Amino acid sequence: MSTSAALKPAPTQPDLAALKQRQHGAWSSGDYAVVGTTLQIVGEQLCEAIDLRAGSKVLDVAAGNGNATLAAARRWCDVTSTDYVPALLKRGRERAVAEHLMVEFREADAEALPFADASYDVVLSTFGVMFTPDQDKAASELARVCRSGGKIGLASWTPQGFIGQLFRTIGQHLPPPAGVKSPALWGTAARLEEMFASQASEIAAEPRMFVFRYRSPDHWLEIFKTFYGPTLKAFAALDANGQAALNRDLLALLEEFNHADDGTIVVHSEYLEAVITKR
Repeated sequence: MSTSAALKPAPTQPDLAALKQRQHGAWSSGDYAVVGTTLQIVGEQLCEAIDLRAGSKVLDVAAGNGNATLAAARRWCDVTSTDYVPALLKRGRERAVAEHLMVEFREADAEALPFADASYDVVLSTFGVMFTPDQDKAASELARVCRSGGKIGLASWTPQGFIGQLFRTIGQHLPPPAGVKSPALWGTAARLEEMFASQASEIAAEPRMFVFRYRSPDHWLEIFKTFYGPTLKAFAALDANGQAALNRDLLALLEEFNHADDGTIVVHSEYLEAVITKR
């Protein structure tokens, strides 16, 4: 071994437990449901991509306020909705009650699901499990609770899409902990292959587009600063000058992605829709 190699510092190992605690605080702050309810169409489209059949036993992981949960329940499935933020489960329960849909809601950590092996025909997650600190552990749990021949359906923001770039922009102002994998890696076919290939007979992934529609750039920014945990926490961690700089950069990002010319926001945000068949 060369002297330079011997002196090279070991790669930094992130404190995943501490990161999970911070993320829990972020998703518990604000009210993600205000943003989450606008994403309902993604859950509907994911259920169609899976060709979800009535009577299937379905688990929604990191369900938030229940977009995929409700989509599956509307298709007469036996649905369990899970999240580690009780307030979000409460919002999902309220929506299910309003629509007279039968859903079981349970508090659960995506990295340690409290269910037996092969318990479900279909396992879903829309913009949820991608935020787990230990990606490989979460992927292993999704596969573990899915039966052989069953399907795992995922919707994950891509690195190059609008939300992926939103996180990149926030990271320029508040760098993430060293050694932590970007959540947007779930939105790449290569990372899905790494995590699921050993347990999958097929991985089908297609880029899709979600369109954010808001009254104006200032309206979008106000909603995300007030209700979307990661953005809310980013602003809270910065001083006045830092907040002003982040504000400018986010408005510039909106301008780059906005398709509208009437003062409103029509922002196309790419995500990866994946259907993984369990071997």
